[in-house]
Amino acid sequence: MKHTYLIEPGIWTGNGTFWREDGEPLLAECRTEVAHQSDCWLICATLKVLGAPPVEFLTACEIEPPRRKGACLKWSSENATLGKLQGTYSVLENCIMSVYRCTASGYHGAEHYGRIDADRYRASGVLLLEERRLSSWELLLTRATAAESSADSGRSAAPRTPTSGS
Repeated sequence: MKHTYLIEPGIWTGNGTFWREDGEPLLAECRTEVAHQSDCWLICATLKVLGAPPVEFLTACEIEPPRRKGACLKWSSENATLGKLQGTYSVLENCIMSVYRCTASGYHGAEHYGRIDADRYRASGVLLLEERRLSSWELLLTRATAAESSADSGRSAAPRTPTSGS
């Protein structure tokens, strides 16, 4: 099964549920842009949690392209709240897994991207501080069509540097 999320440049949008630490479910919307350069892959993602008031998280990360087939993809991201995150994507047959951590703050977590088909993935994740779950989420991601991507290019979210996350 060939993966498209992360592996191919593109724009993905989605919606689903975000759970706060207290377990309250909130509606969430997301947008992810994946761009490939010769020396790195860049991801700019936003997650908007539709609470009162709404909160938007921005993540910009840099991924080292794989050097050989089957290799893990190392990534890093700067985040104003969480600090410098470092993680690894593992591309498996039916899904992509990511584990990450910030050694300075104790934040860590995991994400799972289950492939439904070439244009849809089910994303789920959890953010922890030590042994305490701070938040979790489940989203259905859909790849934008070429026409949607062209129309959306005026508001491109592709990061210019990997340190623009907040």
